[in-house]
Amino acid sequence: EEFLVEISGTTVTITCPLDEESTSWELSGTKAAVTGGKYTIENHDSSPVNVTCASGAQKYAMYLNARVCTNCEELDALAVTGIITADLLITLGVLILVYYFSKDRKGRASSSAGSRQRGQKMQRPPPVPNPDYEPIRKGQREVYAGLQARGF
Repeated sequence: EEFLVEISGTTVTITCPLDEESTSWELSGTKAAVTGGKYTIENHDSSPVNVTCASGAQKYAMYLNARVCTNCEELDALAVTGIITADLLITLGVLILVYYFSKDRKGRASSSAGSRQRGQKMQRPPPVPNPDYEPIRKGQREVYAGLQARGF
């Protein structure tokens, strides 16, 4: 058999497995003035305590390490499920909005100060040749001496 522990705010109620009215309680070696099947600790300070209940020759002991708080709210499983579902739906909605607004901007030309409008197409000068990729000229054979002409 097991103890039944109920926590509400800073109140801890312990029910002994013995159902007798002559049950005596002991907390960390100190006898409690309460007798009966239930023992209530008001304003528990979350400190660990050894709890013992006894009736005649039968004795049950338990180590109680209950954390309590004054401003806690108890939530049932339905409320927690609702909160998580609402959070996921809001997050999904924001993601969809960001996707559609960013999709529209890709097709538009930017109107920043660095861009200029195109009028008539102006001829551009040819790009400056890269000296690393110059074609072989007749007077520069020694630079490319390692290359052999292939005979077809």
